[in-house]
Amino acid sequence: MEENTNLELSEELNALSYKVIGLAIEVHRELGPGLLESAYQACLFYELQKAGLKVEKELSLPITYKEIELNQGYKIDLLVEDKLVIELKIVENYTSVHFAQILTYLKLGNYPYGLLINYNSKILRNSIKRFINSNTNI
Repeated sequence: MEENTNLELSEELNALSYKVIGLAIEVHRELGPGLLESAYQACLFYELQKAGLKVEKELSLPITYKEIELNQGYKIDLLVEDKLVIELKIVENYTSVHFAQILTYLKLGNYPYGLLINYNSKILRNSIKRFINSNTNI
């Protein structure tokens, strides 16, 4: 029974990420590369809400160390349906720091899935990376 639940969750997350990627591409088609990250974030936030998805912007992510909670200013760019972390970038190329950042957000928030989207690209679909938190039950 649990395998079906995990499979259903995995399929749900794939469908959700597919929808989000389509909306991210739509924003990129309208705006093109070269703007500030905040412009893409605002437009993608608008599109996600318009699509009827629950989305939070600039969500604070505290760090829990043993019994203390540290609010160190970590913020998730967008969180969709309490499951999908979206981290936006405007960079020439991804570095290992970008990958570590989204993996850390997934771990700290116990979120199952993440998308790293670099809007500084001629073709956006070539600059989207998917991440899975292996510590969740997917």
